[in-house]
Amino acid sequence: MDQHFQTHRPELMGTSWMVTADHPLAARAGAAVLESGGNALDAAVAANLVLTVVRPHMCGFGGDLFALVFMQDDGELRALNASGRAPAAASLEAYAGRGLQSIPETGILSGTVPGAVAGWQELLDRFGTRGLDQLLPEAVHYAEKGFPMYPDLREAIAQRRPRLEQEPGAAGLYCPDGKPLALGELLVQPQMGKACRMLAEQGPDALYRGDLGRALLKYSEKSGGLFNEADLAGCRAEWVDPLKTVYRGYELCTMPPNSQGIALLIQANLLEAVDVQSMAPDRAELIHLMVEGKKLAFADRDRYICDPDFHPVPIQALLDKEAAGRLARQIDPDQAASSVSPRSFTQGGEDTVYLAVADAKGNAVSLIQSLYEPFGSCCLVPETGMFLQNRGRGFTLDPKHPNRLEPGKRPYHTLHPAMVLKKGRPHIVLGSPGADGQTQTVMQLLTAMLDFQAGPQEAMEAPRWRSEPDGTLLLEGRFPEKTVQILQSMGHRIKLAGDWDGIMGSSQAIRIDHERGVVCGGADPRRQAYAVGR
Repeated sequence: MDQHFQTHRPELMGTSWMVTADHPLAARAGAAVLESGGNALDAAVAANLVLTVVRPHMCGFGGDLFALVFMQDDGELRALNASGRAPAAASLEAYAGRGLQSIPETGILSGTVPGAVAGWQELLDRFGTRGLDQLLPEAVHYAEKGFPMYPDLREAIAQRRPRLEQEPGAAGLYCPDGKPLALGELLVQPQMGKACRMLAEQGPDALYRGDLGRALLKYSEKSGGLFNEADLAGCRAEWVDPLKTVYRGYELCTMPPNSQGIALLIQANLLEAVDVQSMAPDRAELIHLMVEGKKLAFADRDRYICDPDFHPVPIQALLDKEAAGRLARQIDPDQAASSVSPRSFTQGGEDTVYLAVADAKGNAVSLIQSLYEPFGSCCLVPETGMFLQNRGRGFTLDPKHPNRLEPGKRPYHTLHPAMVLKKGRPHIVLGSPGADGQTQTVMQLLTAMLDFQAGPQEAMEAPRWRSEPDGTLLLEGRFPEKTVQILQSMGHRIKLAGDWDGIMGSSQAIRIDHERGVVCGGADPRRQAYAVGR
C-alpha cells in the first residue's frame, strides 16, 4: 500500500485557500484573484477564462460548463447546468435528409449551442464579487502576447491537422510552415484576444445577441448548419438540485442528468455494499470489483441518461441502496462479465478541463468545462478565434432511445464535477477530464482518499486503470505484474498503458480539514494540472 501511494510531487498544504487547474497559468490566474480579495467563484471563472486560451483544443467560448457551488453564508450546495441545446431545426428528419445515420464527428452538424459563456455570467451574477471585464485581462494577455507551446497541445494539433487545414485561419495559426509550432514556441491567438475583449465590453450578449453570435450564424449558414438567432438568444444556464448519495458516512454530490454524474453515484453505492478496506488498493480483487461495478453502472447510464426535460430518468430507482446491494451481489468475484444489460424500471471526449477552488471564507467550487473532443467540431468561427463544441455527438439518431436528437434538447454529457460533504460542509472538491473515464477516475480517487486515507496528491499519483466500452481494461504500467496476471486469468482483456498515461485523465482535488483549518491540494502530473495554495 505504501508503494501504491508514493508521490513525486509534494502534498501541497495551506491554511487559507487553494486552487487547482489544468494548466499552471490558469492556476496562477485563480490564485491572483484570491490573493486580491476575490472569492472562489471569481477565481474559478478567472482560471477557466485563461484555460480557454492556453487549452484551446479542450475548452472555450464555444463549449459547455457544469459546476457545483457551496456558499458558506447559507450552507447550501447548488449545481449549475450550463450546457447548450440542439438548434430548433435539428431533428431526426433533418439529419436523415442529409443521409446521416449518426452525428458526424466534426463539422457544423456536430455542434450544439455553447453554454459556457452563460454559465460564467450566471456564476458571477449569483455569487461573484467581480465582473467578466475584471477577470478577463489575464486571458487577453495570453491570447495577444502568447504562451509557450507544450506537448499535449502540439499532439492535439497534429492529430486534428487534416481537419484544421480545412478551416480558414486555423492552419496558419496552429500549423505555420505546414507543421505544429515547436515546443516552447509562443502561440499567439489575436482573434481570440479580440473575442475576449468583446466579451469584457459586452458580456454574454457578445455571443448570444452580438457580433460573436452573428459570426457563428454566418458561418453556420455557409457551412450548411442549422443554428438561428433564437437558438443563441434563448441560451440560459440553469440552477438545479445536485444529486447525492452517502458513501462511508460522507455525502457524495454531483450533477443530475443530462450529465453522466449519476453513474458515479451508482458505482459508489455498489462499492459501499462491499468491504473495500479489507482489500489492497493495487491488487486484482479490488480492481476487478470496481471494473465490474463500472460495467453495471454504465449499462444503466447508457440506457437511461438524457435530458430530463424531454424524457423522465428513473433517478430514485437508479440510486436505491437496497437495489445497489442486490446488484453488487451479482458480481462474479472470479470472472469478468463479457456483457452487461441495463436494469429495467417502470417509469411514468477526452478533451476537457477541470478546476477546483476553496477560499478562506469556506466557499468552494467544482467546475468542469469542455469542447468535448480535440478542438470540438473543428469549426473555427472566422474573426472570433472560437471553436464550436461537437457535443451533438452526445445524441443518438435512434428514434426509440430516450437520448435521441430532438430540437431544443440538451445532449447526454460526460461532464460531471464532484464534491464530498462532511457534516454538511465541503470536505473534498474533485473531478477529472476523461470522457467515459471521468467517473472511473473519480471513483478511484474517492476510494483512495476515503477508504485508504490517502492524501490528495497520493490519490492523484496512484497507478490508474480505465475500462473501455469494447471490454478492454487499460492498466498503467506501474501496477504489480502479479495483479496484471490475475486480472487476465479472470477474463479481463488487458492492455498496458504508459506508466503515466494522459488517457487516464487530469484529475485534481482539494481536501478541507475544517477542524485543523488546513486545505490540501492535489494535481495530476499526467497532464499540466497544478495546485496553488496559501
